[in-house]
Amino acid sequence: MDKILNTIYNAIDDKKGGNTRILDISAITTISDYFIVTSGNNYNQVRAIADNVEEELLKKHGMRPERVEGYNNGEWILLDYIDYVIHVFDREQRLFYDIERIWSDGKEIEVK
Repeated sequence: MDKILNTIYNAIDDKKGGNTRILDISAITTISDYFIVTSGNNYNQVRAIADNVEEELLKKHGMRPERVEGYNNGEWILLDYIDYVIHVFDREQRLFYDIERIWSDGKEIEVK
């Protein structure tokens, strides 16, 4: 796993993100290389996860997201770093949108 993916995963794990999955979608689309999908239990946790990912990527890699969507709503926050797109869902929205099924042709990256 590359250093940026490792930073993202650890930032999510620090805030107890649930069922985190990393999908390598680079072979099936040009929109991004990786989708990282995780869940929080409530509005506050979803925002805390997104905040921590942003802080850690800026601190360790000097990276800022190109765009952030859904932050005020807190049900699904999307952090777009072009090559890395992080989806932080509450549990209900994650089940509803089922990103993993939609992008099931992607290769899942094992987290060590």
